[in-house]
Amino acid sequence: SPTDLDNVLMHLTNVSVQKHSEDYNEDHGGKWHIKNLRLYLQATYGGEATEKCFQLIRALIYHSLKAVQGIIINDKHCFELYGYDVLLDANLKPWLIEVNASPS
Repeated sequence: SPTDLDNVLMHLTNVSVQKHSEDYNEDHGGKWHIKNLRLYLQATYGGEATEKCFQLIRALIYHSLKAVQGIIINDKHCFELYGYDVLLDANLKPWLIEVNASPS
């Protein structure tokens, strides 16, 4: 919200910065469980807008993996998890910030 623009701990920051906030939670840091995010978005924007947002996030993940499928190491004996950092704008449009091969 506009009232949070001056809060440097509220934006694109990592744990090394967030941990200095008075509101920092030692158990889960500044991260929300995906279910809590969905509930918040449904309560704030409605079910239809929330579902569209999650569809766009799934498409973003699919297309990012499709774009690198030729260079991702494919080992049939193991798998790798990727962590996606996604920013949602005021219209619930997802923007890919980065993909982490070793997510926290």
